[in-house]
Amino acid sequence: MLSDSLFQCKKCGDCCNGYGGTFLSEKDVKVIAEYVNMDVKSFTAKYCRLSGGKPVLAQDENGYCIFWDKLCMIHPVKPYMCKAWPFIKSVLVDINNWHIMASVCPGIRTDVPDSVVKEFVAEKIADRY
Repeated sequence: MLSDSLFQCKKCGDCCNGYGGTFLSEKDVKVIAEYVNMDVKSFTAKYCRLSGGKPVLAQDENGYCIFWDKLCMIHPVKPYMCKAWPFIKSVLVDINNWHIMASVCPGIRTDVPDSVVKEFVAEKIADRY
């Protein structure tokens, strides 16, 4: 599968560090709260912060996602934003975003023609909707 050849997660956690936080949909909040055995209100109060009026996963003092501890502690129910990485719309806006992400993500290949990357990312995004 092309996605496996364009990106192989190395589980390094670099994408879990900083970068403005991970936005959560209502569905993400419900699923993760259930996974950690909490009600939505308690989960949101303990593990989320607001950014632009939307919940984002809180970050620990070290800058990593609150659920990062050498591996993702909520991996089976990770948020949509995490599941989508690195096949995201900003790559279609500017292919240089793929190369910028690759500079901090050892799992992203850059030895593939940009046109192939853009075509695949577009297909991957279309499949989600």
